[in-house]
Amino acid sequence: MTEDLEKQIEEIEEEIRETPYNKSTQQHIGRLKAKLSKLKDKLDRQGEGTAESGGYAIKKEGDATIGLVGFPSTGKSTLLNNLTGAKSQVANYEFTTLDVIPGILKYNDAVLQILDLPGLVEGASSGRGRGREVLSVARETDLILLMGDVYKDDLQTMVDELEGKGIRLNKKPPEIVIKKKEKGGIEVRSTVELTKIDKETIKEILREYRYINANIVIRDNITVEELIDHLSGNRVYIPAVPIINKIDLEYHNKNLSDKIKSWDLVYISALKEEGLDELKKRIFDELNMIRVFLRPKGEKADDEPMILDKNATVEDVCKKLHSDFMEKFRYARIWGPTAKFPKQQVGLDHKLKEGDTVRIITE
Repeated sequence: MTEDLEKQIEEIEEEIRETPYNKSTQQHIGRLKAKLSKLKDKLDRQGEGTAESGGYAIKKEGDATIGLVGFPSTGKSTLLNNLTGAKSQVANYEFTTLDVIPGILKYNDAVLQILDLPGLVEGASSGRGRGREVLSVARETDLILLMGDVYKDDLQTMVDELEGKGIRLNKKPPEIVIKKKEKGGIEVRSTVELTKIDKETIKEILREYRYINANIVIRDNITVEELIDHLSGNRVYIPAVPIINKIDLEYHNKNLSDKIKSWDLVYISALKEEGLDELKKRIFDELNMIRVFLRPKGEKADDEPMILDKNATVEDVCKKLHSDFMEKFRYARIWGPTAKFPKQQVGLDHKLKEGDTVRIITE
């Protein structure tokens, strides 16, 4: 079965390569890409379901989990050790890290779990070098650190491998709403001008995903790939920080893709511990965390803050404390940046900011 899927994938990829892209072929190519995506997703599901595929069981800890991703010998283990004090084996040969090694970084009151993942190889998303298992762990993280070094042009290759596993880095899911209906075919509406895909191609791709009668509303100038991502329903969108290691070797690789350069690289020497303070700050900023202090009734505010997402509300505080706080919630008192006056009474939907102090009042 796997061999049949791989053969179908190869045939469609070849047809896409050999079909000239123009106005008359774009609908056909769009449908081919949709078929290709469905076959790859099916192949991934089969691979994950086999007993011999193994995998890595990781227990998440702390306020966020960060995946350290790179090709062999880029210095990931050294970086993990110097950031967290973890004992990840270090040696001057490839494939030193054969398991996922966790470490804990404490920064700005946040407890951040960093996972040193086994080194990727080109073709990882297709299963080479246990790549599917490694990338499956990466899919579950809150932030990915892409580790390259001054001698290699491999950051873009890493991005391509992650994309091949349905991981979208530094992107937001496109705003698309699809509603099925009983009749009337497919109606396409957009709130922006669509310059990268035409409406007939959209309809062809929707039919490939078994939409016969539906209304689709598009609020972004999407590509074919972004529409397929939305329809697949199994893509993850994760922030990423690209790192160039070994700057102590005084050789900077400038042949980076425009995409990578636009992400604002962090230059470090993991061995010499240069640039690590900047990296820690960048990690915290990219995770979009805020610190909120709790103030029990009749007491001063806690010294240790609760770490939350920057879009957090009072409801998120209650959920993180205990389910009882949600069930018995009456109101909250707020001090700090979002309070119009000290001890302001607010509800569950009150949005919080860095430095707020919260008291939850229950029944």
